[in-house]
Amino acid sequence: MADPPGRVPLRAALATLTGPLRFLLLSSFLIPLGSFMVLPFMSVFLHERLGMGLGTVGVVLAVASLVQFSGGVLGGALTERIGLRRTMLWALAIRTAGFLGLLLALRWPPLAVGALVLTCAGAALYLPANKGYLVHRVDEERRPAFLSAGNAALNAGMALGPLIAGPFVLSSPGPVFLASTVLFLVVAAGHVRLPAAGEEAPRTPDPDARLLTGVAVLPFAANALAFYLYFHFQHYLAVYAVERASSTFYSLVLLVCFLLVIVVQPVASGAIARMSYPWALGTGFAGLAAGLAVLAIGTRPALLAGGVLITLGDIVLFLKNDLEALRRSPRSDAVVFGQQRLAAGVGAGVSALVGGVLYDLTDRTGGTGWFWLAAAAQCLLLPPLLLVPLFRRTRRAGHHLHHDDPEGTPQPHGEHGRIPGR
Repeated sequence: MADPPGRVPLRAALATLTGPLRFLLLSSFLIPLGSFMVLPFMSVFLHERLGMGLGTVGVVLAVASLVQFSGGVLGGALTERIGLRRTMLWALAIRTAGFLGLLLALRWPPLAVGALVLTCAGAALYLPANKGYLVHRVDEERRPAFLSAGNAALNAGMALGPLIAGPFVLSSPGPVFLASTVLFLVVAAGHVRLPAAGEEAPRTPDPDARLLTGVAVLPFAANALAFYLYFHFQHYLAVYAVERASSTFYSLVLLVCFLLVIVVQPVASGAIARMSYPWALGTGFAGLAAGLAVLAIGTRPALLAGGVLITLGDIVLFLKNDLEALRRSPRSDAVVFGQQRLAAGVGAGVSALVGGVLYDLTDRTGGTGWFWLAAAAQCLLLPPLLLVPLFRRTRRAGHHLHHDDPEGTPQPHGEHGRIPGR
């Protein structure tokens, strides 16, 4: 059967990857591999090895998370001034310095805080430039496949890093920190040989353009809401699952979730790209709601099934929001990814604050299952309350400009048409 017009099969799309893009995908695996050999264990490392109080550890991790997420908008803006490759090189240099600082902190513990913030700052600068390079001047039909392949590589590294380093990082952190530092040095050396994406010195940025100029409002808001709801699962599943099952079973749930993103998202990327935006949002938030509600049961099968449903929902939401933001914004790809990263940081941060209060309240009343039911209810109530009015407003504005179709998906038209890969 012939493929529908405008659809490029996944295998055919990935077959067009050039050598530099294949290296970039490999880097998208190696970088989180090296990072997640260390970062998931930082709370224990700071508390037990370096003697920090848990309150101080919480503040340090909150600052680091804020830098890693919200700093993406600065990374995107930097690409407009110095180019994609140079931004990635600076980001890798900063991140390598951070891991070297963690190694030196074994001798001088105060270095650990600054080193951790450096690693997160490097991540904030790198990710928008990496995604921007990956889809630079790529046609619309291949973008979903390329982005989903990058997400799969990222999740594969995140899944394997803790498995490799877990048995050693707390008992012998020195060799693990050294291995991560060397890995980043090797990856950075490979980036030096990458060709510039288009003009290495990009067009002069508009001096009046600010970090959020040209933001695609609806995808930005939808991304913030999606991360807010998803991070109820990310932040609080550990304490809930370990109490009812074991740390080993919790690790198994996370591994299954990583594998789903690695396998399912690339295969489903074409279908997600073709979904209308309202339908994608409805499907994604419904998946989150179902998964969070199932977690309330609290049994091992429910923990696993809930994680699967939540992951399927976020596969749709996160990819579709990025694709829609790219379509709607006139800014460069890297700036768009940075803005979406900022939305993710806002959502994750609010989730930590609101979810923490709610989980503590349900824990003290002896019914943490209600925490998940409350989160599921928010998945059903908040999107209509927050996104539907915004969707109607952007649709009316798009109709006035003759720029949106009836589904709310912008179409290139005259001088407003977006140049792919810009």
